[in-house]
Amino acid sequence: MAEVPLSRGTRAGLPPAVEVPGESALARALWGVRAYGFIAAMWVRSTMVYRASFAIMLLGSFAMTALDFVGIMIMFSHVDALGGFSLHEVALLYGTSATSLGLADLVLGSFDRVGTRVRDGTMDTMLVRPVPALAQVAADRFALRRLGRVAQSGLVLCWALSGVELVGSPLTPLLLAVTVLSGAAVFGAVFVVGGAFQFWAQDAAEVQNSFTYGGATMLEFPPTVFAKDLVRGVTFVIPLAFVNWLPVLRMLGRDDPLRLPGWVDFAGPAVAVACCALAGLAWRAGLRAYRSTGS
Repeated sequence: MAEVPLSRGTRAGLPPAVEVPGESALARALWGVRAYGFIAAMWVRSTMVYRASFAIMLLGSFAMTALDFVGIMIMFSHVDALGGFSLHEVALLYGTSATSLGLADLVLGSFDRVGTRVRDGTMDTMLVRPVPALAQVAADRFALRRLGRVAQSGLVLCWALSGVELVGSPLTPLLLAVTVLSGAAVFGAVFVVGGAFQFWAQDAAEVQNSFTYGGATMLEFPPTVFAKDLVRGVTFVIPLAFVNWLPVLRMLGRDDPLRLPGWVDFAGPAVAVACCALAGLAWRAGLRAYRSTGS
C-alpha cells in the first residue's frame, strides 16, 4: 500500500497532501487551533451529559494527585529539611511542576494514544480529514476531568506561597506565572515528541510517560538531592530544569548546583519556544514516516 500523504489541514475537501493556494502557515495554524476548539468542545458536551459521573471523576483526579503531596508531607514528618529545603519550599517546587504538567496534560494528554491509533489503523482516518492531524490527536477524547490535577496543584502552589518569602523585584510574581506557562509548553513539547516517536516505535507510550509524569515527579524535589550529572542532563539534554528548578531557585534566592549565569534563570520562555519548534519538526517527520497498517 502506498504511503499515506501528510495532512496539511486544508479546508476545501482536497487530498491532505494538496496545498491550498495562497494559504499561509499562519492561516493553517489558526485553523488548527480553531479545529482543536471544536473537537474539544464536542468532548466536553458529551462529558456534561453525565454530570454526576464527571463530578466523581473530577474528584477522583483531584484525590489521586493529592496523594503525591501527601507522600511529601509524610516525608517531612520525619525530617526538618530535604536537601536544605523546607516543606514550603518543596511545596513551591511541587506546585509549579505539577501545575505545568496538569495544564499540558489537559491540552495535549492524548498523545500517548498515537501508538494505538497507528496499530489499529485509525490514524488513517485522521489523515484524510481536512483538519491538521496534530490538532485532531491533541483534542482526541479531551478529558475535562484533568482539571482536578490542575486545581490540586494550584492549591498547593498557593499554600506554598503563603509560607515562603520570594526575593527579587516586584516583577517576581510575573516570573512565577511565566514559569508555570513556559513549563506547560515544555511538557507539551515532550508530549508531542513522544507521540511522534510512536510512529516508529508503536508501543512506546511508557517511554513518553517517563519523561512527562516521571520528569514532573523529579522536579517536585530540590535539585540538591540529585547527582550533578543528572542535573546537567535535565538542563542541557532534555531541558526540564527550565520548567521550575532554575526560576524557582532564583525566586528563593538560592544558587543552582551548576553555577550557571544568572540570565539562564529567565530563559524558560525561550527554551519553551525552541522545544515547541523542535516538537513540530518531530511531528512532521513522524507523519512523513508513517505508513498505513496494510503497508
